[in-house]
Amino acid sequence: MNILFLSHRFYPDIGGIEVNSEILANHFQNKGCEVRLLTWTEGSGIKLFPFQVIRNPTLRQIFSSHQWADLIYENNPCLRMSWPNLFIKKPLVVALRTWIGRTDGSMGWQDKFKMHWLKRAAASIAVSEAVRLETWPKATVIGNPYRSEVFRIIPEVEKNLGLVFLGRLVSDKGADLAIRAIKLLIRETQKTSDPAQVLALTVVGDGPERLPLEGLANELGIAAHVTFKGNLVGEDLVHCLNQHKILLVPSIWAEPFGNVVLEGMACGCIPIVSDRGGLPGAAGKAGLTFTSGNVNALVETIQSILNNPSLEENLRNASAEHLQSHYPDVVAQKYLAIIKSVTKSKC
Repeated sequence: MNILFLSHRFYPDIGGIEVNSEILANHFQNKGCEVRLLTWTEGSGIKLFPFQVIRNPTLRQIFSSHQWADLIYENNPCLRMSWPNLFIKKPLVVALRTWIGRTDGSMGWQDKFKMHWLKRAAASIAVSEAVRLETWPKATVIGNPYRSEVFRIIPEVEKNLGLVFLGRLVSDKGADLAIRAIKLLIRETQKTSDPAQVLALTVVGDGPERLPLEGLANELGIAAHVTFKGNLVGEDLVHCLNQHKILLVPSIWAEPFGNVVLEGMACGCIPIVSDRGGLPGAAGKAGLTFTSGNVNALVETIQSILNNPSLEENLRNASAEHLQSHYPDVVAQKYLAIIKSVTKSKC
């Protein structure tokens, strides 16, 4: 079976869709399908792939690729590359990896067309129950995979640090909430004779809010307790996560899923996530949720782990089973099963 794989962005760009596209396309090719991937990402990086990658395709390449394909797979709606299917009408499978609509909740004409486009799909997949309910109730829910060969526990690394935040430093990600939580934890600790188990926060990531966040830590008088690492990738990131006990994902924005939750969990962190969007599903029974935007609720949730060793143990014990359902091969096989059901193919 020839699968035309459409991904707006792809390696070497960095992001959830880029990672998921690489995992799925590799799996489809390894299972005997012939994959051709179209993307608007121009840079090729240093990786080689077992499938053809066409970057910044011309109109002729887009049209001829649709003629070549037995099935079109869109890893999130890609209207600028999928339009030939209006005429060629090949079987179509669309994955919904984020919300359809504007940030203020309104629907632009592009969003309305995407909703209409979904009606043409033989099957649709949502990355979380939240995305399914909000966007397309007929979709099948398949949670995201994570790079299990990269994110893992390193036994020789001592887990001697407390809280870590990992993400782009923009207001939607809630890093300021994590910093304010540290301030409250320190203040609560000063009221008791017992030393705090967690009095420090490591912030991994960069973005336009970095300077204001550093200023906030200074303003609160806790600059010595907040370390800004900047962007970390590869083994540096894995080593850093392995050093920490708790991962904070306090997003204000309703994340469609939250791959960072799985990555931190795979490195031995217990995730504490806001209760919006797909984050609770990403954490499953191996993490805890708190009321989004509520710093007091975040502090209470952190303390519930610090003050309850049996809860910490139960959460850690639940992580292995939860992660198994997000192994790349497990997730990719679920996608391929849907594709096979649409085309009746045995590849």
